[in-house]
Amino acid sequence: MANGQWFPPDWPERIRALTDGTLTPVAPKRAATVMLLKDAGSGPVVHMLRRRASMAFAGGAYAYPGGGVDPRDDDRHVRWAGPTRAWWAARLGVDETAAQAIVCAAVRETYEEAGVLLAGPAPDSVVGDTTGDDWEADRAALVARETSFAGFLDRRGLVLRSDLLGAWTRWITPEFEPRRYDTWFFVAALPEGQRTRNASTEADRTVWIRPADAAASYDEGELLMMPPTIATLRQLLPYGTAAEALAAAPARDLTPVLARARLVDGEVELSWPGHDEFTKHIPAGGGPA
Repeated sequence: MANGQWFPPDWPERIRALTDGTLTPVAPKRAATVMLLKDAGSGPVVHMLRRRASMAFAGGAYAYPGGGVDPRDDDRHVRWAGPTRAWWAARLGVDETAAQAIVCAAVRETYEEAGVLLAGPAPDSVVGDTTGDDWEADRAALVARETSFAGFLDRRGLVLRSDLLGAWTRWITPEFEPRRYDTWFFVAALPEGQRTRNASTEADRTVWIRPADAAASYDEGELLMMPPTIATLRQLLPYGTAAEALAAAPARDLTPVLARARLVDGEVELSWPGHDEFTKHIPAGGGPA
């Protein structure tokens, strides 16, 4: 392959079914993912995990910590610091209940998959080391959905620090996919005193890597990634520090990016508006070209 762009093997067939009207799109579920940054000598590095090759979806692909919204993320108000729920609702383009759920999912999934917690005992503080046995027990209970994130924060006496997140972009899984997500991407800086670890059962490797190095490895076909991942990596390239990226987040356009599939001269053309590098032409009986 010319680069590390990942495509499911059944996409051509499903795209054709969508274009001829025999496939009905499923409704996307809300999700959140976080580009966790820290400063290194040569600029910021981003935390990425590699999905296990055995995973049915995107096996072997590099991604960021993230996942779907837990229904309990929006069932009651959580302990909250930073911009109000109303502010987040306006920023994310949803109502206040959904805004809380999406922000909670971003913070919860980062803790579940990377062991990093964007919360503190006060609105202006962040917890330190979260690697002890008691923290791990709480993290495992969240992963197993034995406890809600709100319950976890209450028991620990912690406040969610929504001000440590910056909303970056929004991508919706193409309509021809059997599992679809409406995913908000966030940026955040690694809190002082905390460290990442491979806490995800879905990943077999984690790395801190310069966005430029990750993008170059993708271009060489060495790192496998889905379009949203490589697109967001390229968007991080102009920033010299994690703080600069966070400062740029409020001005980012959150118009959803949704792939389009159409028939052109007997071929299926697959494209992502605003991201021409991902355009693919699928001939009859063939895979993405």
